[in-house]
Amino acid sequence: MNADFADSIRAIQSERGITEDLVLATIEEFLMAAYKKTFGTSDNAVVRFSESGGEVAIYAKKIIVENDDLYDPVGEIELSDALELVEDCEVGDELLIEIDPKDFDRGAVQSAKQKARQNLREIQKDTLYSEFKDKVGEMIIGYFQREKNGTIFVDLGKTEGILPRRFQSPREEYHHGDRIKAMIAEVKKAPTGLEIILSRSHGEFVKRIFELEVPEIYDGTVEIFKIVREPGYRTKVAVYSTRDDVDPVGACVGLKGVRIQAIVRELEGEKIDILKYDNDPISFMRNALSPAEVQDIVVLDGGKRQALAIVPEQQLSLAIGKQGLNVRLANRLVDWNIDVKTEAQFQEMDISQEISRAASDLFSGIGEGEEEITKISELPDISERLVSLLKENGIELIETLISLTPEELEGLTGLTPSDVEQIQKIIEDNVEIIESDENDLDEDATEDEETDEDVEDELETYECPECEQPITAEMTVCPNCGVGLSFEIEEVEEQEE
Repeated sequence: MNADFADSIRAIQSERGITEDLVLATIEEFLMAAYKKTFGTSDNAVVRFSESGGEVAIYAKKIIVENDDLYDPVGEIELSDALELVEDCEVGDELLIEIDPKDFDRGAVQSAKQKARQNLREIQKDTLYSEFKDKVGEMIIGYFQREKNGTIFVDLGKTEGILPRRFQSPREEYHHGDRIKAMIAEVKKAPTGLEIILSRSHGEFVKRIFELEVPEIYDGTVEIFKIVREPGYRTKVAVYSTRDDVDPVGACVGLKGVRIQAIVRELEGEKIDILKYDNDPISFMRNALSPAEVQDIVVLDGGKRQALAIVPEQQLSLAIGKQGLNVRLANRLVDWNIDVKTEAQFQEMDISQEISRAASDLFSGIGEGEEEITKISELPDISERLVSLLKENGIELIETLISLTPEELEGLTGLTPSDVEQIQKIIEDNVEIIESDENDLDEDATEDEETDEDVEDELETYECPECEQPITAEMTVCPNCGVGLSFEIEEVEEQEE
């Protein structure tokens, strides 16, 4: 066939990213389809490639029959005609007779070409799908090709990527030929071809940039707990270190801020808050509101995960952020509903500060220097069975567990009386419940009452000369009628009488 056949195969491989075997298989199908369209069948057609794959030929396999005994001209050949091709052939032998593709019907060739192109497109789609499907979540670099209705089409080399408007940052603007770094968000097959959806707005995109710029994150020394983001405006990243000698926030910022500056440049100047993740919800909420300084965190309802952050007057707008963005991102980061107030605003609220802070202490419930725990599964000596049973009843936090009465515990599904006793013992042994010093206040009040009673017993009582109500010698005015009193004069008068 054509001497440029090998070059054509290599061109198809390069342009479409298809392996040589698949290209050759498609060419074979093309020739067989053209043969069938011309001769009505392809049962006796044979396609053969050279060892180098640079040449191809199609043959008709025919059986030699006696002269004047030809029944099937497609599958048979007369002996006289066969002898012209092969000198020592005999009746009954099979011959492979090469067919010139030029002899194919023109319509057959066009139909075969169309089918071959379709097969090549399907093969290319399947090949690229398999390649890019495994790369979902990874970074890729392409170049701005064109824009249509806000959607940017990115040249990825072998194929084209799509960057929808909803996955773009409002800060960013691109022109023809601009370099675009994005994350592969989704790969799917569509009637029009393969669709590779790119994103620059996902939180995972920011995570991939941190992995590129911060070696400690890439090697696992520093890990990202969670990322929340309003693309183009602000991103909050909570990080922690797996080693005590590595500062997770400092590692992300870098010497003189060189690392974080590179990340900010990639995000076109978007603000980024890097904060330390903490197992203690109170500390984590305090960190999440950065860059604002928080004076105190008061838990309003632990079960509903509602809390109040108290900040200085001059820090209120910073803590809330423009249009509430800072506190909104903080809420998403810690998964709590945080309200922000100043000290004066908090004092005006109808909340007992001591009781609220005592509720906060339920999250620690431990002595200084001990590891802080909040979940039932972290309690020492508690079995996995009990943890599972309590979880099935919707109880996972220690705070929720200790609020239940023994009767409520016994009423939980799956718990036996011995289970209840075991749970109560574990709580008594491991959890210190701080009840906002109410018992101490009651004891002090009781002592004061007893002292007042003793004092009252020691004082001698008299009757008011006007209203006859009880009075004491220390009074100068009757508390009932208001008449002036003077016990010295009364005593003198009594002596004179």
